[in-house]
Amino acid sequence: MKQQIPNALTCINLAIGCVGIYYTLTGQNPEAFYFVIAAGLFDFLDGFAARILNVQSEIGKQLDSLSDLVSFGLLPTFFMLQWLIQSDCQYFWVAIIIAVFSAIRLAKFNVDDTQSDSFQGLPTPANAIMLTSLIFIPFELYEYTLISICIFSAILLVSPVRLIALKFKSAGWKENEERWILIMGVIALLALFQLSFVPFVIPFYIVVSISSFLIRRKA
Repeated sequence: MKQQIPNALTCINLAIGCVGIYYTLTGQNPEAFYFVIAAGLFDFLDGFAARILNVQSEIGKQLDSLSDLVSFGLLPTFFMLQWLIQSDCQYFWVAIIIAVFSAIRLAKFNVDDTQSDSFQGLPTPANAIMLTSLIFIPFELYEYTLISICIFSAILLVSPVRLIALKFKSAGWKENEERWILIMGVIALLALFQLSFVPFVIPFYIVVSISSFLIRRKA
């Protein structure tokens, strides 16, 4: 029975993604962000449960990727697609590259054994958070800005840039210095700027990650 617990959590992630897509297609854009966050929570819980219960399986790995493609690939794709359509942009179809590059990112992750301590390219959950949180930007985003964001996010997904993985093997500062700096920085900036900082959480994560790896390389 315990073997099915992680898969059940993964399926909840998938279900949340499907409902999020429905709300997005009905024009309820703010809800899309909260569905991404909820799906991300269950995405974390399924992996955590699999490790704690020691029931990791190949089926679970594939199911996780399929669920992530829906919740963190298709959901932000439809979110941006709807936004571009509402902006009367004739190039709204550009948003589709988000789903395509999310699939490529997930496929690469599944066959890459070097991404246990760090990620190569932006993880799909982070990309989905970055895109759906744009609704909290306090100024208007015009169609060509939105198109540029779609293209930039797709490039980030498959880029060779190394990013911090929030996978703690211990609670110690020395082993997780960059992770604690990232977490404390995000908490402090969210407390200071509240919802207006949410769209900048992932860019902040990228900057901290790149800075950390450059400092480590020089050392």
